[in-house]
Parts: sequence; structure tokens; C-alpha cells
Amino acid sequence: MPNAKVLEEKKQLVANLADKFKNSAAGVLVDYQGINVEQDTKLRVELREAGVDYFVFKNTLARLAVKECGFDELLPVLEKMTAIAVSVKDPVAPAKILTSYAAKIETFNIKAGFVDGTVIDAQSVKQLATLPSKEELVAKILGSLQSPIYGLVNVLNGNLRGLACVLQAICEKKAESEGA
Repeated sequence: MPNAKVLEEKKQLVANLADKFKNSAAGVLVDYQGINVEQDTKLRVELREAGVDYFVFKNTLARLAVKECGFDELLPVLEKMTAIAVSVKDPVAPAKILTSYAAKIETFNIKAGFVDGTVIDAQSVKQLATLPSKEELVAKILGSLQSPIYGLVNVLNGNLRGLACVLQAICEKKAESEGA
């Protein structure tokens, strides 16, 4: 039986993990078996740059956190070696990065994930990874909104340019007729 201090530390770890699950836009659980140190370091750097928290957690403690936040569907995948990636802002980033690593490393497998409080299976995580990021979607929407405006500006500028050319021609003709 663990002493009271160790038990309290473990309770705090479980509470922190449950908070991460609750406050994240998305998360992905992976079986990271077979990844070497160099690959793991590159993965962690890429995830950190994307604003994704990535950590390894004991399955027994992760089970308690999963139960606490109502993600009971994740319980069956909390076996073997489990790493967890969560993102507060971008729901696509963890899925994109981890799916690309799973494609490169045969023993690195996606187990499951969650998006906005809903648990999804490994196949759904892979589908999520194919979506464009939030920034890409915003850029596409802004581009489609700006396109008609640019067209209108060009049409209006074309009419003004035409009017300016006609006025210039009239001035030149008048100047010629007065000078003659």
C-alpha cells in the first residue's frame, strides 16, 4: 500500500490529466512501441511547434483520468505502451502529425482519439488528419470573400481609367483646336 504522500501525488496527476482531456479541442492516443530516441525527439519537437502537448502516462492512472472526464470508450485502448497528444487550439494538429509518423514507423500505431468531447476510433483519427488545418480553412474563406471584392474594384477602376482616358483625349483635342 503506497503511503499518503505518494497516493496524493498520483491523485493530483490523475486530476491534471483529466483537466487536459476536458480543456483540449482534440487528443490522440498512440502505441509508441518501436520508436527510437531520434524519432521520438523529432516527433516531440514537431508536436511542440504545433502547440501540442505530448506525454507518456501510466495506463492505470490514465484509466482513472478517462473515467473522471467521461471518456469511458477509451478504456479498452489503454493497454501496452500509450502516449497521449492533446491540443487546446487546433483539433487537427495532433492527428496530422501522429498519423504521418504512424505511416513512417510500422510499430507506431494510432489507438484512438477524441474531438470536442467525443471519442473517435483510429480510423476516424486518420480521417481527421486529412482535413486542412484551421489556418488553411481561414485562408481559403478569406480568399473566397476577397475575390468578388477585387473583381468589383477592378471593374470600378476600369471605368475610372476609361473616363480618365476620354477626358485626356478631349483635353488634347481642345488644346490642338485652340492652338491651330
